[in-house]
Amino acid sequence: MFTGIVTDVGEIESVTHTAQNRLHRVRILCHYDQTTIADGASIACNGTCLTVVLSGVAGGRTWFDVDVGTETLDVTTAKHWAAGTRLNLERALKIGDELGGHIVAGHVDGTATILTRDDQHGMARFEFCASPNLARFIAAKGSVTLDGVSLTVNSVRKEAFSVLTIPRTLDLTTLGNWRPDSEVNIEVDLMARYAARLSEMKCASSTEI
Repeated sequence: MFTGIVTDVGEIESVTHTAQNRLHRVRILCHYDQTTIADGASIACNGTCLTVVLSGVAGGRTWFDVDVGTETLDVTTAKHWAAGTRLNLERALKIGDELGGHIVAGHVDGTATILTRDDQHGMARFEFCASPNLARFIAAKGSVTLDGVSLTVNSVRKEAFSVLTIPRTLDLTTLGNWRPDSEVNIEVDLMARYAARLSEMKCASSTEI
């Protein structure tokens, strides 16, 4: 589990394609202490929970390898990752850690497209378009995770929604480089998903009576 509070911005050093291009081995450079990264550890990379298969230090900088499989390539922006791509990173939540954002599973639901960017006195307001099956889980003042960052939804209009990012978020994550027409990973709020499922089950039960 994660909180959507980015703790480092990593950079992809290499992407190796294997198994008929359906499995990618990705090496990511970061600033974490390598001695604290165990093989099998979970690290959210642009909101996608990935498992560390190997780690080390080279040139004074920590690196770790992850395998990206078919489902992740199909559903997330990982299909576009290449050497030089910058990624928002977050270590897995530990018991006793501060819950600064909201509960994030690291299971990306799909992608959203940036419609507009409006810079406002150091901040930036972004509007996105999500698919209808995801938009139904997004509500004003609710939470949403975009490229691994926990954000508050400002407004909702059919399949479109907006968020306002503060200067610190723009400076310490990859969000400062977001531009219209780009795709970002989206994970909807777990509470919204469960609430919708319960509502669906109640409706189904009422229909059957």
